[in-house]
Amino acid sequence: ITKAEVRALFDLWNDALQTYDPATVAKRYAKDGVLLPTLSDVPRNDFEAIKDYFVGFLSKKPVGKILEGEIFVGNNWAQDAGIYEFTFEDGSKVKARYSFVYAYEDGKWMISHHHSSLMP
Repeated sequence: ITKAEVRALFDLWNDALQTYDPATVAKRYAKDGVLLPTLSDVPRNDFEAIKDYFVGFLSKKPVGKILEGEIFVGNNWAQDAGIYEFTFEDGSKVKARYSFVYAYEDGKWMISHHHSSLMP
């Protein structure tokens, strides 16, 4: 996978957000994926828990944009980490630090680890 293809994985995830369907977003995560979300202090480590987080998050109708990030590619894994920003339907915005670790699973690149935290 190239660095451009890794960055495009964020676009697939962001496109999933635009469906406003928590299950569609949760399907972007690996079977053993972990989400450490921005707006919750509860780690999410299975499909149902990840889906549950996005019920609330998607109600805000977020649109994400990467402001800066560094990509590293390994053997059947890739990492993208940096700062992104979400704009919500009400016009409010939030910046957060992020890291995505992707793994090649069943012929597809999936999110195996996603950590997001508000900027201090």
